[in-house]
Amino acid sequence: MCHMATKTAPFASNSGSKNETDVFVIGGGPAGLAAAIAARRKGFRVTVADGAAPPIDKPCGEGMMPETQVALRELGVTLPPGAGCCFRGIQFVQGSVRVAADFPQGQGIGIRRPILHELLIQEAERRGANLLWKTPVLGLDSASVQLPGRIVSVRWVIGADGAGSRVRRWSGLEATVQRKQRSASRRHYRLRPWSEYAEIHWGPRSQAYVTPISDEEVCIVITAEKAEDVSFERALRDLRELRERLIGAELGSRERGAMTAMHSLRRVSRGNIALVGDASGGVDAITGHGLQLAFRQARALAEAMASGDLQAYEHKHRQLARRPIWMGRLMLWLGRNAKLRVRALHAMQRRPELFARLLAFHVGHATLSDVLATSAQLGWRFLTA
Repeated sequence: MCHMATKTAPFASNSGSKNETDVFVIGGGPAGLAAAIAARRKGFRVTVADGAAPPIDKPCGEGMMPETQVALRELGVTLPPGAGCCFRGIQFVQGSVRVAADFPQGQGIGIRRPILHELLIQEAERRGANLLWKTPVLGLDSASVQLPGRIVSVRWVIGADGAGSRVRRWSGLEATVQRKQRSASRRHYRLRPWSEYAEIHWGPRSQAYVTPISDEEVCIVITAEKAEDVSFERALRDLRELRERLIGAELGSRERGAMTAMHSLRRVSRGNIALVGDASGGVDAITGHGLQLAFRQARALAEAMASGDLQAYEHKHRQLARRPIWMGRLMLWLGRNAKLRVRALHAMQRRPELFARLLAFHVGHATLSDVLATSAQLGWRFLTA
């Protein structure tokens, strides 16, 4: 295995004990825990460190599509009955126009992020991973990781510390291919879900996606190009149907803001250091692909570490991201082109099979040629150019 020098945070003098592990995961969110589970399944000794304490929450849509649940089960995690609320597909809403399609196979599920996090913690512990909470990582090099009071010797380092990843910066992997950032804001409302679908409501400056997460609660996320447009009060003025649905509804959580980004890196590994999840790039939250990507990346990285060759992970990472990035561009294009979006929604309302084909591609049950043919019928010439 090739070890190469990397940029690091400054090390403090070490007066504590020195430990060893095969794999050190920096970040204990879903991506980091998935990476830990996948590595333990390959027989590696694994340590995970995070400066926070569980459960770790993050503002997100809290919906998992069928393929995300498959990826979760492949890690050995099964959602218990009653853990969330199932939905049958996706529905677009703009004014009086509604277009819906069922998932071609299986159902989606809305589940609170802390519940999912706890299930991943339980599986990581069951597999024998060493989880260090309230333990910030102070720096790293190719052979060790600096913790408060001690240094841990490592074979592999996995950066799973989110979109603002320090591991990415320390290891010299910051170079990007593209970065498109938007603002987001999330609330939970205590009211019975009114639809069997997860919904995306389109407004002139923002989008709202609604996910049922229990029989008595929904999660709503507003996304927009400008931070001021993700204010619920401002966004709901433009989303009449959603505003009327929420009249009198009690808030189930405080409003939380976040950033969501389409972010691609030139490389996601260097020497024996690799990135997973949002640290390795990401797709806009409106696609709903973030968790699925993290879970699949975790398995691919474990395979690559077992073979001693991270180049295989580089290739698989690009392959996994291709379809989500394509769909992310499409969704952002729809958000920015109101007149064309309205025409497309009307066309799909008249011919629901067109939307069904798009959703099938979105969840991996149709080919790119299928969706390009659909785009031609909808007049999306930029997709077929």
